[in-house]
Amino acid sequence: MDVILGVADEFLLDKFYAKVLPVTAFINHHASNTSSSPLATLSATPSWSSIVQTIPHPPLPSVASGSGSDAVNLSAKLALSAWPRDYLPRQIASITVITMIGIHLLYFIFATLSYYFIFNHEMMKHPRFLKNQVRLEIKSSLTAFPLITFLTLPWFIAEVRGWSKLYDGVGEYGWTYLILSVPFYLLFTDYCIYWIHRWLHHPVLYKRLHKPHHKWLVPTPFASHAFHPVDGYLQSVPYHLFIFIFPQQRYLYLVLFVLVNFWSIFIHDSDMISGHALADVINGPSHHTLHHLYFNCNYGQYFTWADRVGGSYKAPRPELDPLLEVQALEAKPATLKQE
Repeated sequence: MDVILGVADEFLLDKFYAKVLPVTAFINHHASNTSSSPLATLSATPSWSSIVQTIPHPPLPSVASGSGSDAVNLSAKLALSAWPRDYLPRQIASITVITMIGIHLLYFIFATLSYYFIFNHEMMKHPRFLKNQVRLEIKSSLTAFPLITFLTLPWFIAEVRGWSKLYDGVGEYGWTYLILSVPFYLLFTDYCIYWIHRWLHHPVLYKRLHKPHHKWLVPTPFASHAFHPVDGYLQSVPYHLFIFIFPQQRYLYLVLFVLVNFWSIFIHDSDMISGHALADVINGPSHHTLHHLYFNCNYGQYFTWADRVGGSYKAPRPELDPLLEVQALEAKPATLKQE
């Protein structure tokens, strides 16, 4: 998030906050009772200025009249916002907006691509596929996003304020650590999510938190984020927790964060391709399809090892493919017609 916020500040938000919350509005307010002040003649839109003056702000930059370089410095200071980049309320507002925009773009772009180019639409004929299910999945996701964003906000704030172990230069830990941090990140988050997911299937938590996601017995990619907000947040915690325990290069972390969100969408395409070389290693769409159908298996996110150790692994086999039910239903009228 600190990378994205930095780019947004540089190209958009600095100008936005300088326009909406200009430092001149506050300085004019403080200088209004001092007619000799060289700033007394500076003005902003009166109506907006009166509103702005009630908004909290950190100590204003010191300014003074002058000529030459002093005048340039004065002009530069007056072009700033009263809310600098490191001001906590500005960070909260900016991160909230960025997160809401980002999760909507990620969800609709990746889920739409997966829905049209990967998802087998024949699965929509399955007897357990709900009426208007795609619309309901999207509605559930959009309802969850605001609260998930609110719950995630403390992690992002801590990250941008420098409390995580993200680092910049590869030389700080070397190339070996940089490369190994990728499988380490995947193994750590996979194992944590395995247990969080499994605990969410405990009867006490399942009905209250996780059952809404299992409403989609035959999911589409749009079900990937169709969670109860607390459920969705809890399963995201390992992604944020990792960088507060272990160092990771910040750009690598950003790439991994986006990719794991894409993976969450990808495994909800109800695909049951089995028998390939990695079928018993990678927890892919076929494994997660079985999880939605049978509830008590394949809790892992990327790999099958935690399910194997935990005794919850269910191998995808051709005879378990839910598409067989669709094909059987389509063949039934033809059989009756022949009879």
